[in-house]
Amino acid sequence: MEKYVLNGGNPLVGEVEIGGAKNAALAILAAATMTDETVYIDNMPDVYDTNAMLQAMRSVGIFVERTDRHSVKINASQIKNYTFDNDDIKKIRASYYFLGALLGKYKQGVVVLPGGCSIGLRPIDQHIKGFTALGAKVTTGYGVIDAKADALVGSHIYLDVVSVGATINIMMAASMAEGKTIIENAAKEPHVVDIANFLNSMGADIKGAGTDVIRIRGVEKLHGTEYTIIPDQIEAGTFMMAAAATKGDVTIKNVIPKHLEAISAKLVEMGCQIHESDDAVRVVATRRLQNTHIKTLPYPGFPTDMQPQMTVALGLASGISIVTESIFENRFKYVEELTRMGASIKVEGSTAIIEGVDKYTGASVSAPDLRAGAALVIAALTAEGFSTVEDIKYIERGYEDFDQKLRDLGAQIEKVDSDKEIQKFKLKNA
Repeated sequence: MEKYVLNGGNPLVGEVEIGGAKNAALAILAAATMTDETVYIDNMPDVYDTNAMLQAMRSVGIFVERTDRHSVKINASQIKNYTFDNDDIKKIRASYYFLGALLGKYKQGVVVLPGGCSIGLRPIDQHIKGFTALGAKVTTGYGVIDAKADALVGSHIYLDVVSVGATINIMMAASMAEGKTIIENAAKEPHVVDIANFLNSMGADIKGAGTDVIRIRGVEKLHGTEYTIIPDQIEAGTFMMAAAATKGDVTIKNVIPKHLEAISAKLVEMGCQIHESDDAVRVVATRRLQNTHIKTLPYPGFPTDMQPQMTVALGLASGISIVTESIFENRFKYVEELTRMGASIKVEGSTAIIEGVDKYTGASVSAPDLRAGAALVIAALTAEGFSTVEDIKYIERGYEDFDQKLRDLGAQIEKVDSDKEIQKFKLKNA
């Protein structure tokens, strides 16, 4: 089983290039099946989740070709069936996006109930509410979601809670419904805007993405397009936090600084220097971080996907910090691993009370999910001595070349799969 072995204590210094947004890419891949014409997508991240999505598409007869590592060509004109239930698709949460895409184009679709990281309940009731409002009959059972409609008709849909997945799924289905759809209390995340822009580039008529009211006028058919995915704000934020925690100086390139404002603002509060340009953010940390309080909120608030990385950084800050998780209820599972490295954190329900320590110490820890895994790597980068991070399959779901990018910034980290390789790494980096 592959794992990371690290020798901590080096500040990260240099430049790092951010890849395409995983969360945008997954929905865009599903949306690409809504036309019979060829679609070309650039800045596609080469990570486990996108590759699983592409494999699932191949399994139902969709033509998929990676023209290079970060570009893909898709043609869904020869789709064989409307059921996505292979082993790859069971493992990723974004499988449900095929439902909105298939329902929009074919007025029917069956998708296996989604998997992904076990960070808490992520109910699909708002997806079902939206599909039903458009005229579909939705049933769940035997591990699948089945949606069918004689016709989809535009509707006024108010989401009970802000849901990124439901907003995107309803937007896809409604883009090929008859008449006009209004989604109120819609999610405003950057990748919601990216999917709307992608659909519009295929001929959809979507207005208001990025606000809490999205208006969609249905069209009869969509056409082929060429499209470039936005940069990944969470990958960028992870490297920003790694620079802060290691007292480093890192320029994060190929980003949209506006998408990172909530993260940048907190890092400034903690004593970091932030320098923004058109498509880059430089994070400089020269002294011990200061304590602050965080509450995760839907965009433009502080992102839940950055909460574990922030908690790791605050664990080294002076004073007491409080982190409140308002999105997912199981998102503090990594804290037990972090305390093995010397962190002083007390979790009470959805709140973590963090008493900053002077340093972390090396330990063997295990990644419980994607973002917590990245956070534990950051902790190991700051720690005194050697650490191993196991279950890195979670990290590789959403970070491309994570260890190589860290090495390029001066980190001592390697991917290994045996005790012999660990010993070799320790001898080399003693």
